[in-house]
Amino acid sequence: MTTLSQVIEKLRLKRQDNEFLPTQEGFSIGNGKFYQPRDLKIIKTYRFEGESDPADSSILYLIEGNDGTIGYSVDSYGAFSNHDDMNYDDFIRKVPVEERDEQQIFGS
Repeated sequence: MTTLSQVIEKLRLKRQDNEFLPTQEGFSIGNGKFYQPRDLKIIKTYRFEGESDPADSSILYLIEGNDGTIGYSVDSYGAFSNHDDMNYDDFIRKVPVEERDEQQIFGS
């Protein structure tokens, strides 16, 4: 998949388009539950490069919670990071990675 919107649309079609948002208490999908790094695993990473503007570069982490919830978190690269409410980079580095291929995630 080549664009951020394509990945999110594919997740939406599978009803897995939960956005993990950073809060002071941890990542949350807005259901009152807060996830710590030990409660999550990154199952796929997508990087998107802005063709004309480096500020358009972003990364999407496809994440699975220990309760089976699948969703995503999006961040801009480096200096353009858009998460001010927690130390996002430190948090995401602590999340274990269990890389899966797209066939495992999305099926056929």
